[in-house]
Amino acid sequence: MKRKGAIQLQIPTGILPAIRRMKDFEEALQTTSKYVIFLETKLSQLTQLVRHARRCRKKVLIHFDLIQGLKADEHGMEFLIHVIKPDGVLSTRGNVIQLAKKHHLLAIQRMFLLDSLALKNNIKLVKRSQPDCIEVLPGLVPTMIQMVQKETGLPIIAGGLIRQQEDITTALKAGAIAVSTSERHLWQ
Repeated sequence: MKRKGAIQLQIPTGILPAIRRMKDFEEALQTTSKYVIFLETKLSQLTQLVRHARRCRKKVLIHFDLIQGLKADEHGMEFLIHVIKPDGVLSTRGNVIQLAKKHHLLAIQRMFLLDSLALKNNIKLVKRSQPDCIEVLPGLVPTMIQMVQKETGLPIIAGGLIRQQEDITTALKAGAIAVSTSERHLWQ
């Protein structure tokens, strides 16, 4: 996907290891995925984790909202870009997505599909923030994956409650380009 200024962003595909616990970090680095996602960690640990992931030739996506000590404003984003240096961010917040895009990071909008109103409000948010792709949670509803993709025209990552191989297969058949999961047995 291209943006102004010839910045080339690569949208992740396949199975994306989502690291929730540090004991899963080394295993995530051993997968064939080009990407790892940091879901929860402390800001003070992030620089070293990202450097280590890079040494293992992984691209790093950071769930901005779940990093302890990181504020969702321009200064927080500047710190993330200049010190941590991820390849992209995930967030439920439109302002974080807009800041990521402004700074040429891959911007993934997380969309929780709780009910019809949440769906409607999330579609409006996506149209305002214009992310590079969307992570739909839970990723177990094929008709919602198809509907969000049709409504937004953006690539979809399925995430949340992905617990078995058939969940991955179903999401990919529904049109998701990737599946994020913290279930280690699904990473290979």
